[in-house]
Amino acid sequence: MSEPLTLERLYQSPSLSGPTPRGLKYSPDGKRVTFLRGKPDDADRLDLWSFDIATGEERLLVDSRLLEPEDVELDEAEKALRERKRIAGLSGIVSYDWGSPDQILVPIGGDLYLVTLTDTGPEPRRLTETDATEYDARVTPDRQSVSFVRDGAVYAIDLASGQETRLTPLAEPENAISYGVAEFVAQEEMDRYTGYWWSPDARYLAYTRVDESTVDIIPRYDISAGETTVIEQRYPRAGRLNAIVDLFVRDMETGEAVEVDWRHEDWGPATDQYLTRVGWRNEWVIVEAMNRNQTRLEIKAGAAESGWQAWAFTEVEQPNWINLTGRFRGDAHPHAEIMVREDSGFRHIWVRPFEDSWQALTRGDWNIADFLRATEEGDDFLTGKVMFTGFMDTPLERHLYSVAIDPTSGEMPTRLTELGKSWSITMAPAGKTFIGRSSSPTQPPQTGLYRVTEDEDMELIAWIEENALTEGHPYFPYLADHTVPDYGTLTAEDGQTLHYSIQTPPGFDPTKKYPVIVQVYGGPGVQTVDRDWERMDDQFYTRQGYIVFRLDNRGTANRGKKFEDVIYRQMGIPEVRDQLLGVDWLKSQPFVDPDRIAIQGWSYGGYMTLMTMLQAAPDTFAAAVSGAPVTDWTLYDTFYTERYMDTPLDNPDGYEKGSVFYHLDRFEGDIPPLLLIHGMADDNVTFDNTTRLVAELQARGDVFDLMTYPGQRHGIRGETLRTHLMRTRMAFLDRHLKAD
Repeated sequence: MSEPLTLERLYQSPSLSGPTPRGLKYSPDGKRVTFLRGKPDDADRLDLWSFDIATGEERLLVDSRLLEPEDVELDEAEKALRERKRIAGLSGIVSYDWGSPDQILVPIGGDLYLVTLTDTGPEPRRLTETDATEYDARVTPDRQSVSFVRDGAVYAIDLASGQETRLTPLAEPENAISYGVAEFVAQEEMDRYTGYWWSPDARYLAYTRVDESTVDIIPRYDISAGETTVIEQRYPRAGRLNAIVDLFVRDMETGEAVEVDWRHEDWGPATDQYLTRVGWRNEWVIVEAMNRNQTRLEIKAGAAESGWQAWAFTEVEQPNWINLTGRFRGDAHPHAEIMVREDSGFRHIWVRPFEDSWQALTRGDWNIADFLRATEEGDDFLTGKVMFTGFMDTPLERHLYSVAIDPTSGEMPTRLTELGKSWSITMAPAGKTFIGRSSSPTQPPQTGLYRVTEDEDMELIAWIEENALTEGHPYFPYLADHTVPDYGTLTAEDGQTLHYSIQTPPGFDPTKKYPVIVQVYGGPGVQTVDRDWERMDDQFYTRQGYIVFRLDNRGTANRGKKFEDVIYRQMGIPEVRDQLLGVDWLKSQPFVDPDRIAIQGWSYGGYMTLMTMLQAAPDTFAAAVSGAPVTDWTLYDTFYTERYMDTPLDNPDGYEKGSVFYHLDRFEGDIPPLLLIHGMADDNVTFDNTTRLVAELQARGDVFDLMTYPGQRHGIRGETLRTHLMRTRMAFLDRHLKAD
């Protein structure tokens, strides 16, 4: 018999999902796999561990408490970067970088340590000890130095002498100028978290100069329990000016820095051009740039002999917008260029032998997820293989595939991973083995070391973390009442297929009628219906007697551009129609109580909660819970918002109808029961999105519930506050869905 899963246990350590290694990496010599693992009594504090591939021995390399006995207050730049990376709730060792096969760089507590692996154990050496925070740290490619950012400039420490050198000009905070950093939209929307890049031989350093003086200051009131701090955040809202990002290359032998001319002369002013990616191919710096409309992408290359003046060698155009996911890989293969493109309407791998034309390597009405690596055999690139993850078998599962690199072969990709699960992959440097993490609705994440056989099968070498659901596992006492979703499809108004999942309570009786929670996200770049280990929140909801329903509406990820493009210039409209189609289906089920359906979501899901509630018939929902919602797209950032909506000047009708405020007048009386939740220090969806809605609802005389979290940003972090958040939700939902 299963133990009751209490709210108090839901977020306590150890995690109910079991230990899940993070930050998996191979050592440079391929002999070890290192990873981060939470402490048994504090799953959010991470230590560094090692797995020996030859012996299968696992050991703790660095205990975070030895290097950081007490928690250290980080500076605003590091806090913001962690928030952008979605690791703000973690502590201890949250990142690390291999140097030589026996040295690892460990940033912790705002300082840097170099850990040397010896026969007698790891030996840490402290590299910095300053009041400032050193972040974005890495070992240089020649393994002679460690580079990092401090106070908006790039520095390096020579490992032999310990001498520190500043590699860029000093930041000018009074002029909003910094060096070697990524501006807000690069971190939040482009997945570009750095502003400096070493050449493979460490001879050259490319770095940004970011001028944010053009960007509006949005005063953000960082309200904590005991004090209020006003942070003047540079936040480029839709239709407003972006930062000016310049790129320089420093010659490490001469110290001379030369500007790279990466902009396109026909794309308008510097504030209308985005530096999206930078990398190296041997001695060539590779620059990826995008216009403000995000319909044109240009890849340029520059070299020392040309004075670092970049010339374009690849251009991509899309009629609505270009997705940045996994584009050009200049270092992928010595005899060819490899790129991810969506020319066919689906994300596929394209190859181009030097001085030849681009050809599609993968084809079909499905998306690749990530290009991983290309192998070569001899000097003929056509004999190699490409490894990638994708959704060829089903959009609900991500798998590892292999395909011949010769696009004329007509070979279909071979799936290497097991069906019924969803996978993430880290390839070994030589490509002979890989780290595979998989999970399914009945199995929490497992991490194993695998090899690819000559017959292109996968073979388990050893478990790094088997995470078996046996006695002793944190979830084992609750396993008897574990619930698994059923999956199905509905047809949208334009004939496209919508996938849903429905999860019923333990001991489900189809002759009874149950209340339903519609869990919604609905925004671009995210998929919520898939076959992997389900969220523990859903397990808790079902045990409280609720059905949990999810539907991926048009506009969400991994279904191709046609599926995504439906929302172009009209966010919050077609997505809502799809969600209401799902609600209509729910109400037609004999086991659903049509008068007890709630909808809830966070971030874009919070926005969708409000938009769906307000566009539905007044009696559709018994309750709605909206967390950290965008309420008006003119309040959100340029790169994300304008990608889908254009600017407010070019698309005023779309912005008006995509605003929550536009739809409030549909309700002559009170709106349905509503709970609004927001962190009071949110630097992504800023708190004024909610305060403006609160003021409008109050002016209208609408009654609603409000819960705010002092000091919390876009996510509510920590066991105590997450428990409080769930208790708040449950009290509200139970009051409106379970009242007699």
